Amino acid sequence: MGSVEETKKAHLPKDFLWGFATASYQIEGAIHEDGRGDSIWDTFCRIPGKIADGSSGETACDSYHRYKEDIALLKDLGAKAYRFSISWSRVIPLGGRDDPINEKGLQYYESVVDQLLANGIEPMITLFHWDLPQALHDRYGGFLNQEEYLKDYVNFARVMFKALGPKVKKWITYNEPWCTTILGYNIGQFAPGHTSDRQKNPVGDGSTDPWKAGHNILISHGAAVKVYREEFKPSQSGVIGITLNGDWVEPWDADDEQDVEACERKLEFSIAWFGDAIYKGEYPASMRKQLGDRLPKFTEEEIALVKGSNDFYGMNHYTADYVKHLETSPEPDNFNGNLETHKTNKQGHAIGPETQSPWLCPYAPGSRKLIKWISDRYDRPIMYVTENGTSLKGENDKSTDEILEDDFRVQYFQDYITAMAEAFTFDNVDVRGYMAWSLLDNFEWAEGYETRFGVTFVDYEGGQKRHPKKSARAIGDIFKILIES
Repeated sequence: MGSVEETKKAHLPKDFLWGFATASYQIEGAIHEDGRGDSIWDTFCRIPGKIADGSSGETACDSYHRYKEDIALLKDLGAKAYRFSISWSRVIPLGGRDDPINEKGLQYYESVVDQLLANGIEPMITLFHWDLPQALHDRYGGFLNQEEYLKDYVNFARVMFKALGPKVKKWITYNEPWCTTILGYNIGQFAPGHTSDRQKNPVGDGSTDPWKAGHNILISHGAAVKVYREEFKPSQSGVIGITLNGDWVEPWDADDEQDVEACERKLEFSIAWFGDAIYKGEYPASMRKQLGDRLPKFTEEEIALVKGSNDFYGMNHYTADYVKHLETSPEPDNFNGNLETHKTNKQGHAIGPETQSPWLCPYAPGSRKLIKWISDRYDRPIMYVTENGTSLKGENDKSTDEILEDDFRVQYFQDYITAMAEAFTFDNVDVRGYMAWSLLDNFEWAEGYETRFGVTFVDYEGGQKRHPKKSARAIGDIFKILIES
Protein backbone atom coordinates (compact mmCIF):
# COMPACT_ATOMS: atom_id res chain seq x y z
CA MET A 1 0.00 0.00 0.00
CA GLY A 2 1.02 3.62 -0.27
CA SER A 3 1.98 5.83 2.65
CA VAL A 4 -0.69 6.71 5.22
CA GLU A 5 -0.86 10.16 3.63
CA GLU A 6 -1.36 8.69 0.13
CA THR A 7 -4.04 6.30 1.32
CA LYS A 8 -5.93 9.23 2.87
CA LYS A 9 -5.79 11.22 -0.38
CA ALA A 10 -6.57 8.33 -2.75
CA HIS A 11 -9.80 8.74 -4.68
CA LEU A 12 -11.66 7.63 -7.81
CA PRO A 13 -13.59 9.67 -10.42
CA LYS A 14 -17.32 10.35 -10.07
CA ASP A 15 -18.22 8.18 -13.08
CA PHE A 16 -16.17 5.19 -11.92
CA LEU A 17 -17.91 1.96 -12.92
CA TRP A 18 -17.91 -0.75 -10.25
CA GLY A 19 -19.74 -4.01 -9.94
CA PHE A 20 -19.33 -7.77 -9.97
CA ALA A 21 -18.25 -10.49 -12.39
CA THR A 22 -19.27 -14.08 -13.19
CA ALA A 23 -18.78 -16.60 -16.02
CA SER A 24 -21.37 -18.70 -17.85
CA TYR A 25 -20.11 -22.22 -17.09
CA GLN A 26 -19.51 -21.35 -13.45
CA ILE A 27 -23.03 -20.11 -12.65
CA GLU A 28 -25.64 -20.96 -15.29
CA GLY A 29 -26.23 -24.71 -14.95
CA ALA A 30 -29.01 -25.99 -17.28
CA ILE A 31 -26.34 -27.61 -19.46
CA HIS A 32 -28.82 -29.82 -21.32
CA GLU A 33 -31.70 -27.36 -21.41
CA ASP A 34 -33.26 -25.43 -24.30
CA GLY A 35 -30.90 -26.82 -26.93
CA ARG A 36 -27.51 -26.00 -25.38
CA GLY A 37 -24.66 -28.10 -26.76
CA ASP A 38 -21.69 -29.51 -24.84
CA SER A 39 -18.60 -27.40 -24.22
CA ILE A 40 -15.10 -28.74 -23.61
CA TRP A 41 -15.70 -28.19 -19.90
CA ASP A 42 -18.76 -30.45 -19.89
CA THR A 43 -16.59 -33.18 -21.42
CA PHE A 44 -13.61 -32.49 -19.16
CA CYS A 45 -15.76 -32.73 -16.02
CA ARG A 46 -16.87 -36.23 -17.03
CA ILE A 47 -13.28 -37.53 -16.88
CA PRO A 48 -12.69 -39.09 -13.44
CA GLY A 49 -10.12 -37.25 -11.34
CA LYS A 50 -10.08 -33.97 -13.28
CA ILE A 51 -12.32 -32.03 -10.86
CA ALA A 52 -11.39 -32.05 -7.15
CA ASP A 53 -14.81 -33.13 -5.88
CA GLY A 54 -15.93 -34.94 -9.04
CA SER A 55 -18.50 -32.21 -9.74
CA SER A 56 -19.39 -30.18 -12.83
CA GLY A 57 -21.30 -27.08 -13.91
CA GLU A 58 -24.44 -29.15 -14.50
CA THR A 59 -26.44 -27.14 -11.96
CA ALA A 60 -23.86 -24.69 -10.58
CA CYS A 61 -25.81 -21.68 -9.22
CA ASP A 62 -28.77 -22.38 -11.51
CA SER A 63 -28.48 -18.80 -12.74
CA TYR A 64 -30.10 -19.81 -16.04
CA HIS A 65 -33.36 -19.95 -14.09
CA ARG A 66 -32.49 -17.44 -11.36
CA TYR A 67 -30.97 -14.56 -13.32
CA LYS A 68 -33.73 -12.16 -12.25
CA GLU A 69 -33.00 -12.95 -8.62
CA ASP A 70 -29.27 -12.41 -9.24
CA ILE A 71 -29.86 -9.08 -10.95
CA ALA A 72 -32.14 -7.98 -8.08
CA LEU A 73 -29.22 -8.83 -5.79
CA LEU A 74 -26.86 -6.70 -7.92
CA LYS A 75 -29.27 -3.77 -7.65
CA ASP A 76 -29.62 -4.26 -3.91
CA LEU A 77 -25.82 -4.15 -3.54
CA GLY A 78 -25.65 -0.89 -5.50
CA ALA A 79 -23.65 -2.29 -8.41
CA LYS A 80 -23.22 0.00 -11.41
CA ALA A 81 -22.13 -2.81 -13.77
CA TYR A 82 -22.18 -6.58 -14.22
CA ARG A 83 -19.62 -8.52 -16.19
CA PHE A 84 -20.85 -11.90 -17.41
CA SER A 85 -19.95 -14.26 -20.24
CA ILE A 86 -21.77 -15.97 -23.10
CA SER A 87 -21.94 -19.75 -23.36
CA TRP A 88 -21.03 -20.15 -27.05
CA SER A 89 -22.62 -23.60 -27.17
CA ARG A 90 -25.87 -22.22 -25.75
CA VAL A 91 -26.09 -19.79 -28.67
CA ILE A 92 -24.61 -22.01 -31.42
CA PRO A 93 -24.76 -25.57 -30.00
CA LEU A 94 -22.28 -26.99 -32.55
CA GLY A 95 -20.29 -23.74 -32.61
CA GLY A 96 -19.59 -23.38 -36.33
CA ARG A 97 -20.35 -20.67 -38.85
CA ASP A 98 -22.59 -23.01 -40.85
CA ASP A 99 -24.30 -24.49 -37.79
CA PRO A 100 -27.78 -23.37 -36.68
CA ILE A 101 -28.26 -20.62 -34.12
CA ASN A 102 -30.23 -21.65 -31.04
CA GLU A 103 -32.83 -18.90 -30.66
CA LYS A 104 -33.70 -19.92 -27.10
CA GLY A 105 -30.07 -19.52 -26.08
CA LEU A 106 -29.86 -16.10 -27.70
CA GLN A 107 -33.15 -15.09 -26.07
CA TYR A 108 -31.74 -15.94 -22.64
CA TYR A 109 -28.90 -13.44 -23.02
CA GLU A 110 -31.24 -10.82 -24.47
CA SER A 111 -33.40 -11.24 -21.36
CA VAL A 112 -30.38 -10.89 -19.06
CA VAL A 113 -29.32 -7.66 -20.80
CA ASP A 114 -32.86 -6.23 -20.71
CA GLN A 115 -33.20 -7.07 -17.03
CA LEU A 116 -29.87 -5.43 -16.20
CA LEU A 117 -30.75 -2.24 -18.07
CA ALA A 118 -34.20 -2.13 -16.46
CA ASN A 119 -32.40 -2.10 -13.11
CA GLY A 120 -29.90 0.60 -14.09
CA ILE A 121 -26.94 -1.80 -14.32
CA GLU A 122 -24.52 -1.66 -17.24
CA PRO A 123 -23.76 -5.01 -18.92
CA MET A 124 -20.14 -5.85 -19.72
CA ILE A 125 -20.05 -8.98 -21.89
CA THR A 126 -17.21 -11.47 -22.25
CA LEU A 127 -17.63 -13.43 -25.46
CA PHE A 128 -15.35 -16.27 -24.45
CA HIS A 129 -14.65 -17.46 -20.89
CA TRP A 130 -13.06 -20.89 -21.56
CA ASP A 131 -16.13 -22.93 -22.60
CA LEU A 132 -15.36 -23.75 -26.26
CA PRO A 133 -18.10 -25.78 -28.00
CA GLN A 134 -17.02 -29.45 -27.88
CA ALA A 135 -18.08 -29.90 -31.52
CA LEU A 136 -15.36 -27.46 -32.69
CA HIS A 137 -12.74 -29.27 -30.65
CA ASP A 138 -13.84 -32.59 -32.19
CA ARG A 139 -14.19 -31.19 -35.71
CA TYR A 140 -10.76 -29.63 -36.18
CA GLY A 141 -8.93 -29.31 -32.86
CA GLY A 142 -10.38 -25.95 -31.77
CA PHE A 143 -7.74 -23.29 -31.13
CA LEU A 144 -4.99 -25.27 -32.86
CA ASN A 145 -6.56 -24.82 -36.31
CA GLN A 146 -6.18 -21.14 -37.14
CA GLU A 147 -8.08 -21.05 -40.43
CA GLU A 148 -11.22 -22.86 -39.23
CA TYR A 149 -11.29 -21.48 -35.70
CA LEU A 150 -10.85 -17.88 -36.83
CA LYS A 151 -13.91 -18.06 -39.09
CA ASP A 152 -16.06 -19.72 -36.44
CA TYR A 153 -15.08 -17.34 -33.63
CA VAL A 154 -15.65 -14.26 -35.79
CA ASN A 155 -19.06 -15.63 -36.81
CA PHE A 156 -19.98 -16.18 -33.14
CA ALA A 157 -18.82 -12.66 -32.26
CA ARG A 158 -20.86 -11.19 -35.12
CA VAL A 159 -23.99 -13.05 -33.99
CA MET A 160 -23.59 -11.54 -30.50
CA PHE A 161 -22.78 -8.00 -31.70
CA LYS A 162 -25.85 -8.08 -33.93
CA ALA A 163 -28.19 -9.42 -31.24
CA LEU A 164 -26.98 -7.48 -28.18
CA GLY A 165 -24.81 -4.67 -29.55
CA PRO A 166 -27.58 -2.06 -29.74
CA LYS A 167 -27.88 -2.33 -25.94
CA VAL A 168 -24.36 -3.41 -24.85
CA LYS A 169 -21.52 -0.88 -24.95
CA LYS A 170 -18.65 -2.87 -23.40
CA TRP A 171 -17.31 -6.07 -24.96
CA ILE A 172 -14.45 -8.38 -23.99
CA THR A 173 -13.24 -10.84 -26.63
CA TYR A 174 -11.42 -13.30 -24.35
CA ASN A 175 -11.01 -13.94 -20.66
CA GLU A 176 -7.46 -14.87 -19.61
CA PRO A 177 -6.03 -16.55 -22.72
CA TRP A 178 -2.98 -17.51 -20.59
CA CYS A 179 -5.22 -19.92 -18.65
CA THR A 180 -6.82 -21.33 -21.79
CA THR A 181 -3.41 -22.02 -23.34
CA ILE A 182 -1.06 -22.90 -20.47
CA LEU A 183 -3.53 -24.70 -18.19
CA GLY A 184 -5.38 -26.28 -21.12
CA TYR A 185 -2.50 -27.14 -23.47
CA ASN A 186 0.63 -27.39 -21.30
CA ILE A 187 -0.12 -28.35 -17.69
CA GLY A 188 -3.35 -30.15 -18.60
CA GLN A 189 -5.18 -28.90 -15.52
CA PHE A 190 -7.99 -27.22 -17.49
CA ALA A 191 -10.10 -28.37 -20.46
CA PRO A 192 -9.25 -29.87 -22.88
CA GLY A 193 -6.45 -31.21 -20.65
CA HIS A 194 -3.74 -31.48 -23.31
CA THR A 195 -0.20 -31.94 -22.01
CA SER A 196 3.09 -33.70 -22.77
CA ASP A 197 2.60 -35.65 -19.53
CA ARG A 198 1.34 -39.03 -20.80
CA GLN A 199 0.21 -40.01 -17.32
CA LYS A 200 -2.33 -37.19 -17.49
CA ASN A 201 -3.39 -37.30 -21.14
CA PRO A 202 -2.51 -39.32 -24.26
CA VAL A 203 -2.75 -36.14 -26.35
CA GLY A 204 -0.78 -32.90 -26.43
CA ASP A 205 2.63 -31.31 -26.88
CA GLY A 206 3.23 -28.74 -24.14
CA SER A 207 6.31 -27.39 -25.92
CA THR A 208 4.38 -26.14 -28.98
CA ASP A 209 0.58 -26.33 -28.52
CA PRO A 210 0.13 -23.43 -26.05
CA TRP A 211 2.09 -21.04 -28.27
CA LYS A 212 0.08 -22.04 -31.35
CA ALA A 213 -3.21 -21.74 -29.45
CA GLY A 214 -2.20 -18.35 -28.02
CA HIS A 215 -1.23 -17.07 -31.46
CA ASN A 216 -4.54 -18.17 -32.96
CA ILE A 217 -6.50 -16.63 -30.09
CA LEU A 218 -4.70 -13.32 -30.70
CA ILE A 219 -5.48 -13.40 -34.43
CA SER A 220 -9.15 -14.19 -33.77
CA HIS A 221 -9.31 -11.42 -31.15
CA GLY A 222 -7.96 -8.94 -33.71
CA ALA A 223 -10.35 -10.18 -36.38
CA ALA A 224 -13.39 -9.87 -34.09
CA VAL A 225 -12.36 -6.34 -33.08
CA LYS A 226 -12.00 -5.39 -36.75
CA VAL A 227 -15.53 -6.70 -37.46
CA TYR A 228 -16.90 -4.79 -34.48
CA ARG A 229 -15.17 -1.53 -35.41
CA GLU A 230 -16.13 -1.69 -39.08
CA GLU A 231 -19.62 -3.18 -38.96
CA PHE A 232 -21.09 -2.31 -35.56
CA LYS A 233 -19.26 0.47 -33.73
CA PRO A 234 -20.44 3.27 -36.09
CA SER A 235 -24.06 2.63 -35.09
CA GLN A 236 -23.60 1.03 -31.63
CA SER A 237 -20.82 3.28 -30.23
CA GLY A 238 -19.39 0.64 -27.90
CA VAL A 239 -15.84 -0.32 -26.93
CA ILE A 240 -14.05 -3.66 -27.14
CA GLY A 241 -10.92 -5.11 -25.55
CA ILE A 242 -9.36 -8.26 -24.10
CA THR A 243 -8.91 -9.36 -20.47
CA LEU A 244 -5.44 -10.61 -19.46
CA ASN A 245 -4.54 -12.15 -16.12
CA GLY A 246 -1.27 -11.63 -14.28
CA ASP A 247 0.33 -11.87 -10.84
CA TRP A 248 2.78 -9.35 -9.45
CA VAL A 249 6.29 -10.68 -8.73
CA GLU A 250 9.10 -9.79 -6.32
CA PRO A 251 12.63 -11.26 -6.42
CA TRP A 252 13.19 -14.30 -4.17
CA ASP A 253 16.58 -12.78 -3.33
CA ALA A 254 16.36 -9.00 -3.67
CA ASP A 255 20.17 -8.77 -3.81
CA ASP A 256 20.48 -11.23 -6.70
CA GLU A 257 20.43 -9.39 -10.03
CA GLN A 258 19.36 -12.59 -11.81
CA ASP A 259 16.25 -12.89 -9.62
CA VAL A 260 15.43 -9.25 -10.36
CA GLU A 261 15.78 -9.92 -14.10
CA ALA A 262 13.69 -13.09 -13.78
CA CYS A 263 10.81 -11.00 -12.39
CA GLU A 264 10.60 -8.98 -15.58
CA ARG A 265 10.81 -12.16 -17.63
CA LYS A 266 7.94 -13.71 -15.66
CA LEU A 267 5.73 -10.68 -16.35
CA GLU A 268 6.62 -10.85 -20.03
CA PHE A 269 5.85 -14.58 -20.35
CA SER A 270 2.48 -14.23 -18.60
CA ILE A 271 1.17 -10.77 -19.53
CA ALA A 272 3.30 -9.25 -22.32
CA TRP A 273 2.92 -12.46 -24.38
CA PHE A 274 -0.54 -11.14 -25.30
CA GLY A 275 -0.16 -7.48 -24.30
CA ASP A 276 2.91 -6.78 -26.45
CA ALA A 277 1.28 -8.42 -29.47
CA ILE A 278 -1.76 -6.15 -29.10
CA TYR A 279 0.03 -2.90 -28.22
CA LYS A 280 3.37 -3.33 -30.03
CA GLY A 281 2.66 -5.87 -32.78
CA GLU A 282 5.32 -8.33 -31.60
CA TYR A 283 6.14 -10.89 -28.92
CA PRO A 284 8.60 -10.02 -26.11
CA ALA A 285 12.27 -10.60 -26.99
CA SER A 286 12.68 -12.80 -23.88
CA MET A 287 10.06 -15.21 -25.24
CA ARG A 288 11.60 -15.33 -28.71
CA LYS A 289 15.02 -15.96 -27.16
CA GLN A 290 13.84 -18.95 -25.11
CA LEU A 291 11.25 -20.46 -27.46
CA GLY A 292 12.80 -19.79 -30.87
CA ASP A 293 10.70 -21.09 -33.73
CA ARG A 294 8.24 -22.78 -31.39
CA LEU A 295 6.78 -19.30 -30.89
CA PRO A 296 4.85 -18.49 -34.10
CA LYS A 297 5.83 -15.43 -36.12
CA PHE A 298 3.30 -12.79 -37.12
CA THR A 299 2.74 -12.16 -40.82
CA GLU A 300 2.26 -8.56 -41.94
CA GLU A 301 -1.48 -9.22 -42.30
CA GLU A 302 -1.67 -10.62 -38.78
CA ILE A 303 0.17 -7.62 -37.32
CA ALA A 304 -2.32 -5.34 -39.09
CA LEU A 305 -5.17 -7.25 -37.40
CA VAL A 306 -3.71 -7.53 -33.90
CA LYS A 307 -1.70 -4.35 -33.30
CA GLY A 308 -3.94 -1.64 -31.87
CA SER A 309 -6.89 -4.00 -31.36
CA ASN A 310 -7.78 -2.82 -27.84
CA ASP A 311 -10.08 0.04 -26.90
CA PHE A 312 -9.27 -0.79 -23.26
CA TYR A 313 -7.17 -3.24 -21.26
CA GLY A 314 -9.06 -5.67 -19.01
CA MET A 315 -6.95 -6.64 -16.00
CA ASN A 316 -7.61 -9.73 -13.89
CA HIS A 317 -5.45 -9.82 -10.78
CA TYR A 318 -5.47 -11.72 -7.49
CA THR A 319 -2.05 -12.44 -6.02
CA ALA A 320 1.76 -12.17 -6.09
CA ASP A 321 4.80 -14.48 -6.04
CA TYR A 322 8.50 -14.46 -5.29
CA VAL A 323 10.59 -15.40 -8.32
CA LYS A 324 13.85 -17.35 -8.28
CA HIS A 325 15.93 -17.74 -11.45
CA LEU A 326 17.12 -21.16 -12.59
CA GLU A 327 20.74 -21.88 -13.46
CA THR A 328 19.83 -24.74 -15.80
CA SER A 329 18.71 -24.39 -19.42
CA PRO A 330 14.93 -24.25 -19.93
CA GLU A 331 13.06 -27.52 -20.44
CA PRO A 332 11.08 -27.74 -23.72
CA ASP A 333 7.78 -27.53 -21.82
CA ASN A 334 8.83 -24.52 -19.72
CA PHE A 335 6.26 -21.72 -20.05
CA ASN A 336 7.26 -19.09 -17.47
CA GLY A 337 10.69 -17.86 -18.53
CA ASN A 338 12.81 -20.57 -16.86
CA LEU A 339 12.28 -19.70 -13.22
CA GLU A 340 10.59 -20.90 -10.04
CA THR A 341 7.77 -19.14 -8.22
CA HIS A 342 7.51 -19.30 -4.44
CA LYS A 343 5.17 -17.94 -1.79
CA THR A 344 8.10 -17.29 0.59
CA ASN A 345 11.38 -15.50 -0.13
CA LYS A 346 15.00 -16.30 0.77
CA GLN A 347 14.43 -15.06 4.32
CA GLY A 348 11.35 -17.28 4.68
CA HIS A 349 8.98 -14.29 4.61
CA ALA A 350 5.55 -15.15 3.12
CA ILE A 351 4.25 -12.84 0.38
CA GLY A 352 0.82 -12.92 2.03
CA PRO A 353 -1.58 -14.99 4.15
CA GLU A 354 -2.80 -18.39 2.95
CA THR A 355 -6.22 -18.85 1.35
CA GLN A 356 -8.16 -21.92 0.17
CA SER A 357 -6.41 -21.55 -3.21
CA PRO A 358 -2.74 -22.66 -3.06
CA TRP A 359 -1.87 -20.12 -5.78
CA LEU A 360 -3.46 -17.14 -4.01
CA CYS A 361 -1.81 -15.16 -1.20
CA PRO A 362 -3.00 -11.53 -0.93
CA TYR A 363 -0.38 -8.81 -1.44
CA ALA A 364 -2.18 -5.55 -2.27
CA PRO A 365 0.96 -3.39 -2.79
CA GLY A 366 1.75 -5.68 -5.72
CA SER A 367 -1.60 -4.76 -7.26
CA ARG A 368 -0.64 -1.08 -7.45
CA LYS A 369 2.81 -1.95 -8.82
CA LEU A 370 1.33 -4.24 -11.47
CA ILE A 371 -1.32 -1.85 -12.75
CA LYS A 372 1.41 0.81 -13.06
CA TRP A 373 3.73 -1.65 -14.85
CA ILE A 374 1.00 -2.42 -17.40
CA SER A 375 0.04 1.25 -17.77
CA ASP A 376 3.66 2.31 -18.32
CA ARG A 377 4.47 -0.49 -20.75
CA TYR A 378 1.45 0.18 -22.96
CA ASP A 379 1.47 3.97 -22.88
CA ARG A 380 -1.34 4.51 -20.41
CA PRO A 381 -4.31 2.66 -21.92
CA ILE A 382 -7.83 2.93 -20.53
CA MET A 383 -8.05 0.09 -18.01
CA TYR A 384 -10.77 -1.87 -16.26
CA VAL A 385 -10.02 -4.28 -13.41
CA THR A 386 -12.29 -7.02 -14.71
CA GLU A 387 -11.65 -9.52 -11.86
CA ASN A 388 -10.23 -9.30 -8.36
CA GLY A 389 -11.14 -11.32 -5.28
CA THR A 390 -10.13 -14.07 -2.89
CA SER A 391 -11.05 -17.42 -1.42
CA LEU A 392 -10.83 -18.03 2.35
CA LYS A 393 -9.01 -20.94 3.90
CA GLY A 394 -11.54 -23.51 5.11
CA GLU A 395 -14.55 -21.37 4.22
CA ASN A 396 -16.48 -24.42 3.03
CA ASP A 397 -16.03 -26.09 6.43
CA LYS A 398 -17.75 -23.30 8.38
CA SER A 399 -21.37 -22.84 9.38
CA THR A 400 -23.50 -20.51 7.25
CA ASP A 401 -23.38 -17.81 9.94
CA GLU A 402 -19.58 -17.99 10.02
CA ILE A 403 -19.34 -17.90 6.23
CA LEU A 404 -21.41 -14.70 6.13
CA GLU A 405 -18.88 -12.98 8.44
CA ASP A 406 -16.10 -12.98 5.82
CA ASP A 407 -13.90 -10.30 7.39
CA PHE A 408 -10.80 -11.65 5.62
CA ARG A 409 -12.46 -10.98 2.24
CA VAL A 410 -13.65 -7.55 3.38
CA GLN A 411 -10.04 -6.64 4.24
CA TYR A 412 -8.83 -8.02 0.91
CA PHE A 413 -11.23 -5.79 -1.04
CA GLN A 414 -10.42 -2.79 1.16
CA ASP A 415 -6.69 -3.21 0.49
CA TYR A 416 -6.88 -3.99 -3.23
CA ILE A 417 -9.48 -1.36 -4.14
CA THR A 418 -7.50 1.26 -2.18
CA ALA A 419 -4.30 0.22 -4.01
CA MET A 420 -6.13 0.72 -7.31
CA ALA A 421 -7.33 4.16 -6.17
CA GLU A 422 -3.74 5.07 -5.23
CA ALA A 423 -2.58 4.05 -8.71
CA PHE A 424 -5.27 6.29 -10.21
CA THR A 425 -4.49 9.22 -7.91
CA PHE A 426 -0.68 9.13 -7.87
CA ASP A 427 0.61 6.91 -10.71
CA ASN A 428 -1.24 8.39 -13.68
CA VAL A 429 -3.12 5.12 -14.33
CA ASP A 430 -6.32 5.58 -16.35
CA VAL A 431 -8.47 3.00 -14.57
CA ARG A 432 -12.21 3.44 -15.07
CA GLY A 433 -13.90 0.38 -13.59
CA TYR A 434 -13.64 -2.56 -11.22
CA MET A 435 -15.54 -5.88 -11.18
CA ALA A 436 -15.23 -7.94 -7.99
CA TRP A 437 -14.89 -11.71 -8.40
CA SER A 438 -17.37 -13.07 -7.83
CA LEU A 439 -20.99 -12.15 -7.31
CA LEU A 440 -21.77 -15.74 -6.27
CA ASP A 441 -20.02 -18.77 -4.87
CA ASN A 442 -19.80 -20.95 -7.97
CA PHE A 443 -18.20 -23.86 -9.81
CA GLU A 444 -14.51 -23.11 -9.38
CA TRP A 445 -13.17 -25.08 -12.38
CA ALA A 446 -10.73 -27.85 -11.37
CA GLU A 447 -11.41 -27.05 -7.69
CA GLY A 448 -15.12 -27.81 -8.14
CA TYR A 449 -17.22 -26.56 -5.23
CA GLU A 450 -14.46 -27.01 -2.62
CA THR A 451 -13.46 -23.36 -3.01
CA ARG A 452 -15.72 -20.31 -2.66
CA PHE A 453 -14.93 -16.92 -4.18
CA GLY A 454 -18.37 -15.32 -3.92
CA VAL A 455 -19.45 -12.27 -1.97
CA THR A 456 -22.74 -14.17 -1.81
CA PHE A 457 -23.06 -17.57 -0.12
CA VAL A 458 -24.88 -20.03 -2.34
CA ASP A 459 -26.47 -22.88 -0.41
CA TYR A 460 -26.03 -25.64 -2.99
CA GLU A 461 -27.75 -28.22 -0.79
CA GLY A 462 -30.53 -25.94 0.39
CA GLY A 463 -32.19 -25.11 -2.90
CA GLN A 464 -29.53 -22.67 -4.18
CA LYS A 465 -30.64 -19.93 -1.80
CA ARG A 466 -28.46 -16.79 -1.93
CA HIS A 467 -27.16 -15.13 1.25
CA PRO A 468 -25.03 -11.99 0.82
CA LYS A 469 -21.85 -12.10 2.94
CA LYS A 470 -20.45 -9.09 4.78
CA SER A 471 -18.11 -8.40 1.82
CA ALA A 472 -21.04 -7.99 -0.58
CA ARG A 473 -22.06 -4.72 1.09
CA ALA A 474 -18.56 -3.67 2.09
CA ILE A 475 -17.53 -3.21 -1.56
CA GLY A 476 -20.19 -0.56 -2.13
CA ASP A 477 -19.16 1.22 1.07
CA ILE A 478 -15.49 1.25 -0.01
CA PHE A 479 -16.37 2.76 -3.39
CA LYS A 480 -18.74 5.31 -1.85
CA ILE A 481 -15.91 6.74 0.23
CA LEU A 482 -13.30 6.69 -2.57
CA ILE A 483 -15.62 8.22 -5.16
CA GLU A 484 -16.99 10.91 -2.87
CA SER A 485 -13.51 11.87 -1.61
